[in-house]
Amino acid sequence: MGWWKTILDDVDSVFDRDPAARSRWEIALTYPGLHAVWWHRVAHALWRRNWRLLARLISNVSRWLTGIEIHPGARIGRRFFVDHGMGVVIGETALIGDDCTLYHGVTLGGTTWREGKRHPTLGDGVVVGAGAKILGPIELGAGVRVGSNAVVLKDAPAGATLVGIPARVVERRDEQSETKRRVAQRLGFDAYGVARDMPDPVATVVDRLLDHVQAVDGQLDEMAAALRSLGVEVSRPARPSLDGCHLDEEDGVSGCADPARETDDQGAARGESPR
Repeated sequence: MGWWKTILDDVDSVFDRDPAARSRWEIALTYPGLHAVWWHRVAHALWRRNWRLLARLISNVSRWLTGIEIHPGARIGRRFFVDHGMGVVIGETALIGDDCTLYHGVTLGGTTWREGKRHPTLGDGVVVGAGAKILGPIELGAGVRVGSNAVVLKDAPAGATLVGIPARVVERRDEQSETKRRVAQRLGFDAYGVARDMPDPVATVVDRLLDHVQAVDGQLDEMAAALRSLGVEVSRPARPSLDGCHLDEEDGVSGCADPARETDDQGAARGESPR
C-alpha cells in the first residue's frame, strides 16, 4: 500500500504543476520525469540494502530510457517532479525534500573528489529552473526558487529567489509586498523558478542611482540658494530633470522629459529668451 500511495501522490502532484496534464494515464505513461523517479525509488531501495551493483545497473537503464541521471544513493522526498527532464543530473549525496520540482538541464553536482557530503540539500517545495547548476554541499531552504541557468554556490535562506552567475538573492518571499503575495497565490506555482513579478536587479540599481542623483541635485539647489542669500554669485547651469524618469523592465527608460524643452523652460524661468 505504501508504494501504491507514493505512485498515486507522484501522479497527482503533476496536475498542480503542469497545465498540459490531462489524465492520470497520460501522466503515468508519457512523463519521463516520473519514470526516472520511479526507477530511482527501486534503485535506492537496493542501494540501501547494499545491492550496489544492481542499483547502479538500474540507474543506468533509467538514464538510457529517460535522459535523466539520478545516482541511486541520492535521497528524494515525496511528490518529486522532474518536468521535461532531459539532461538532469543528481549526485550521490544529494538530499531533496518533499514537493520539489526540477526542470531540464538541472545539475545537483559536487565540487570535490573527497568522500562524504558533496552534493546539495534542497528543502521542501524548492523549484529549480531549466539549466540551473547547484554545486557543492550547500543547503537551500524551503520554498527557494532558482532561476533558469543560475549557478548556485552558497546556501540560501527559506523563501529566497536566486538568479545570476554566481547566483544571488534578489527577493525573499517573506519580504514581498501584499500585492506580490496575492499574485504569487493566484499563480500558485512559479514555472521554471521565475515568477512573472520577479524584480530585475539591474533596474533596481539604476532606479536607486536616479533617486540618489535627484536627492543630491535638490541638496545642491538648497546650498546654492543659501549662498545667493549671502550675496555669493552662483552659476545656474542647465541640467535635465530626473522627475518621473525611471527604468522599466519592458519599455526601457521612460517618463523622462525632453532635454531641449527643459533647457528652454529653465531659461524662461530665469528671464532669458528662448532659443
